[in-house]
Amino acid sequence: MRTATVTRKTKETDIAVTVHLDGTGKSTIQTGIGFLDHMLEQLSRHSLMDITCKAVGDLHIDYHHTTEDSAWAIGEAFSKALGDRKGITRYGHAYIPMDETLTRVALDASNRPYLIWKVAFTRDKLGEMDTELFKEWFQAFSQSAGVTLHIENLYGENNHHIVESCFKGLAKALRMALTIDPRQADAVPSTKGVLGGSL
Repeated sequence: MRTATVTRKTKETDIAVTVHLDGTGKSTIQTGIGFLDHMLEQLSRHSLMDITCKAVGDLHIDYHHTTEDSAWAIGEAFSKALGDRKGITRYGHAYIPMDETLTRVALDASNRPYLIWKVAFTRDKLGEMDTELFKEWFQAFSQSAGVTLHIENLYGENNHHIVESCFKGLAKALRMALTIDPRQADAVPSTKGVLGGSL
């Protein structure tokens, strides 16, 4: 069972996350940020990971800490559930069209975190959420999950579509990368014999 639970409590947030990598896409998300809840539900549904995330944060200040820390906790649970990453396909990619929008996501579950973010917005907010916080979410996730993550919005006009295509692209790319390759089910997919560290 590739599953893990992480709790993260600071003066700014109190978060509990459980991730089951081989689930059916069920989620229970409560961050106090409606738009973020919607995106995390999309991540769960399209990756087929079961995700439970309950976050209580200092939303009276702004949404930054809750957004960043929820990503950090989800990524940490993801990494713990992966363990030594033995047998995984490792690489994943997706092109996600949403009406006028097209976004490309490519990733390497290498245990070497890195984010390339080529996404621009024409609005400062979606609902009550600052659009600049989406980069913070993906940055924190890539760091704690140990994922090299490249996200590029190729074109698009509707900011909601742009953000949602990024989360759905991550979901589909993760689903591909986490699939167990039956030809190397007992091997770490690296010539070094371990994922992480130097190239």
